[in-house]
Amino acid sequence: MTSAPQKPIDVPPYQLQPLLSGVVESLSRAAGHPVQIRCAQAIGSEIYVGCSNGELLRYALQANNPESPETYTLLSRQSVPNDKPVDEIVLAPSISRALILSDHQIHFYTLPALDMVPLNQIKPIRNVVTFAVDEQHLRRPPQFMNDIPVPVEPIEFCVIKRSNIGLYSLRERLFFQKEIPLPSGGTFARRTGKHLCVADREFYNMVDLSAASLFQLLPISQAPDPTVIVKPSITVISENEFLILSWTGASTLGVFITGEGDPVRGTLEWPSHPEAVSLDYPYVTTLLPNGTIEIHSIETQSIVQVVPAPPEAPSPLANDRKALISCLNGFFIPSTQRLEKLRMVPQRLLRKSAAAGTKTREEELKDVPDIPAI
Repeated sequence: MTSAPQKPIDVPPYQLQPLLSGVVESLSRAAGHPVQIRCAQAIGSEIYVGCSNGELLRYALQANNPESPETYTLLSRQSVPNDKPVDEIVLAPSISRALILSDHQIHFYTLPALDMVPLNQIKPIRNVVTFAVDEQHLRRPPQFMNDIPVPVEPIEFCVIKRSNIGLYSLRERLFFQKEIPLPSGGTFARRTGKHLCVADREFYNMVDLSAASLFQLLPISQAPDPTVIVKPSITVISENEFLILSWTGASTLGVFITGEGDPVRGTLEWPSHPEAVSLDYPYVTTLLPNGTIEIHSIETQSIVQVVPAPPEAPSPLANDRKALISCLNGFFIPSTQRLEKLRMVPQRLLRKSAAAGTKTREEELKDVPDIPAI
């Protein structure tokens, strides 16, 4: 089993920094019953939060005053249809769209305002178990107003239903491409390029979307006790590589595998089954059930940092770590570092009279030789 090295490689250490506080408490007071955060995503100066009461919250980074750093402030709140829990938020910045899964339906919203796309333009996709957008398409950067206009390429994604996979492309309109049978169904999936890695109730499977073929990879759990149920975990590493996790009964193994099903690199190992996995290449960050966060190097498969579990708090939810979320296009984090450099200080606008024996500005300019223009 891997352990924290005596001399970790020279990398900037990861830090935990609060971005939003009191979200759950304020929502619960307003609703009159407990409300939980179900999912979140961020890009640039925006954070989007999905809640168990069906609310979508939009926060933006805004300045308070010159003496304090910027903070994320609530800009808008709205509810998805039927007020059902928000299960997943996926941002596609290159086409300014957000795909939101709630009540087995995918709804489409605009970015950054988070307005629902009119139903006469795009209708929700129904009977959805889970879905997977091509991660290479999610990494495409957004287009800004002052950018040189370029053709906008559609994004492609797979919708896993009870017994089939639906392939779609999305730009201004939604287009259905084709359907692939999936007899064993699927509960979780990730896509990169033409490869879809999908987990059913027992195994990880690889689907070649071009050839519409499927083959089995690893069991999600290899433990002798069949009553122990663990969550499947699939992480896209590169254009043709996934990381999948398999519980052995004593530890969890992380296997790097290509879209063709070939194992690559070495394996990772954890003493318990991670609650969440996040990629920040070349590092993989995992959240363990006890709240500990481990960071592994993909290249060496060694642990480079361990963030201890939070200390005991008066409230059991005060320091509760629920998930890790990878934001593919990055987002801004307010910082107090070097804040003293930004403080306002008085500045004299008029020069003092020249002291004896010193030259004035005009005299200094006379000493500068003329340089002919070319």
